[in-house]
Amino acid sequence: MMERAVGLSRRGFLHRIGAAGGYAAAYSAMVSLGLMATPAKAGPLQLPTNLGAGKSVVVLGGGIAGLTAAYELERAGFAVTLLEARDRLGGRNWTLRNGSKVEMVGEATQTVAFSDGLYMNAGPARIPSHHEGLLGYCDKLGVPLEVEINSSRSAYFWSAGSNGGKPIQMRQGVNDTRGYISELLAKALNKGALDQDLTAEDKQKLLPFLRAYGDLDQGMTFKGTERSGFAQLPGAASQFGKGRDPVPLKELLANEQLPSTLFEDVVYMQATMFQPVGGMDRIAAGFQRAIKSQLILNAEVLQIRQTAGGVAVAWRDRSGGPNQVAQADYAIVTIPLNILAKIDTNFDKPVKAAIAAVPYDYSNKIGFDAPRFWEKQQIFGGISFVGGDTGLVWYPSNGLHTQRGMLLACYGSGPNAKGFAARPLEEQIAIARGVVGRLHPGHEAEMSNPVVVNWSKIPFNLGPWPAWPGAAGQEGHLDDPAYRLLNEPHGRVYFSGAHLSQMPGWQEGAVLSAQRTLGQIATRVSQSVAERRGERPAA
Repeated sequence: MMERAVGLSRRGFLHRIGAAGGYAAAYSAMVSLGLMATPAKAGPLQLPTNLGAGKSVVVLGGGIAGLTAAYELERAGFAVTLLEARDRLGGRNWTLRNGSKVEMVGEATQTVAFSDGLYMNAGPARIPSHHEGLLGYCDKLGVPLEVEINSSRSAYFWSAGSNGGKPIQMRQGVNDTRGYISELLAKALNKGALDQDLTAEDKQKLLPFLRAYGDLDQGMTFKGTERSGFAQLPGAASQFGKGRDPVPLKELLANEQLPSTLFEDVVYMQATMFQPVGGMDRIAAGFQRAIKSQLILNAEVLQIRQTAGGVAVAWRDRSGGPNQVAQADYAIVTIPLNILAKIDTNFDKPVKAAIAAVPYDYSNKIGFDAPRFWEKQQIFGGISFVGGDTGLVWYPSNGLHTQRGMLLACYGSGPNAKGFAARPLEEQIAIARGVVGRLHPGHEAEMSNPVVVNWSKIPFNLGPWPAWPGAAGQEGHLDDPAYRLLNEPHGRVYFSGAHLSQMPGWQEGAVLSAQRTLGQIATRVSQSVAERRGERPAA
């Protein structure tokens, strides 16, 4: 490749970008030029400390994406101003404690009255071990973590909305189902039904495995297994353990929540899971301690205007101060798209249309302060799946063996959540309490101090995550035209946030999106430096 008289080869150009902007800028430039694939996970971001010298960025939104951006930009030498409409940082990262206020559109304000030490993560409540970006920031920010017990084989699955059936303990559902399937497959093998698919050697190896996998007897029949729990516990002397009788296959198949036995196989839900000690908002607090730039709360964005030379953001002080304008060279907008659509902007029509076209999902949580009656049933953390409007019952992983805990009696999302959120709050509470009462009879009266969070009513969110085409709730394989458009810069404005990642409901999505945006800005600033020196890449 020949250099132009006033230019550089690509290699030379990338070298100059690396010199000005460090590895991250060079890497981002290579991605932009199609020379490298987009990274699959968040690695350590290392922007040089002088990259942003003389440059300014206004960050709109103080959720995890906005905080990640502000934290890294500050360390790269940019002048940073962050505007957050709420009186707290964190966005959906929101932990409720005794005295917290829950304001929802069209509802009376709730004041949380949990016992001392109890808390409810109203938004995200767990961190998968493969979310290395978020876990990395927890380490950097000094946020202590503990294990979140995401699954308990002592918990239940049960179709709460149906008239028939009874709760089935998870360990019994998992192992009885496995036993029956193993028996059926063994029968098919012995009858020659799979002779066209398996060699004689394959069959010889598979049958012993099925016997072990399903805990079948000598005749390859499933008659129950101690894996499913004990009808009689093993004890002293000659008190032998005796396994339960298996649940009939027909009864298992009739239970609408049978697929929940696969919950632990979902990669996002596999052990080990983590949670910050003391509540998820400890992450936002860690960012707040570390960031020295302006973090302006109660700053509701009213208008965004960009020109060839910069961005001006008009905002209202919700605490009673005068309206103000923040000006910067660039803006990173992490505001949820359904909220952004209502803000006065001079974005191009296709961008405005893309923002306005994205619907948002529904999600509800209801928590109670309660004595730990579930622990007397050997349920320590984990989830009972109940379906219906309330979705599940989630048991706390913290404070094990103490007197009281925060029991999440409802976590439902999607179509059912929309109708449920339309009910009066007292009715939502009564339904959630009733489901727990049928799952754990006699304990519903012990549950007190309920709090309801309908995310479709939470100001400055009005929904938990976007309902992108192709998304299955909190995860998806997103490739919508609006999604693609909003993932690219619009002049000096960059859109960022979990909603522009493949994990719209996870904090890792916010981290990944923010880091991608920072790489784009680093490339742009580095290119600007190179161009001022009369350098540009060869074609």
